[in-house]
Amino acid sequence: MITDEHRTAATGSADAISRAVGEELRRLREAKGLSRAQLVARLPSGIGDRTLLSYEHGTRHLTILRFIELCHTLDTPAPSLLNQALQRARIHLQNLVLHVDLLAMLHDRSDKFRPMHQWARNKLNDFPDGIVELPPTSVRELATFVGCSYLELANYLARFIPGKNVAWHDPK
Repeated sequence: MITDEHRTAATGSADAISRAVGEELRRLREAKGLSRAQLVARLPSGIGDRTLLSYEHGTRHLTILRFIELCHTLDTPAPSLLNQALQRARIHLQNLVLHVDLLAMLHDRSDKFRPMHQWARNKLNDFPDGIVELPPTSVRELATFVGCSYLELANYLARFIPGKNVAWHDPK
């Protein structure tokens, strides 16, 4: 049976996801130099400026189809934008492939995560662009190595999101 507490938690989570996705859509739109009016004019569905504004502010939930339409119009893969939005907002990290900027991580001076520095330096040999993808299983193993919980390390790693201001694109 779903209690009021469960319903409130689910709504809070849905609202947080809507805000995170909306903010990521806004970031990407602005990075592409588009106004809301310009983006709306490119959408085949014919939504209004205010509807897009409510999506970007997370006050209105996006349907999957509308989300895909917006991502397609912005020329970015929907799964990549969703992953980035959730990583940036640190929501559902246990389900995400984290994208980590190793160079940014190497500038962090946290004593607790200092063992990660040698790992990051070694990874740069294989990933000279400094960006790695870490599936949950890898984060779990690294957490064991560092001596912390999975979520503690995932939250730490999620801070080093590549291209802080724009959505990254899936190279596949």
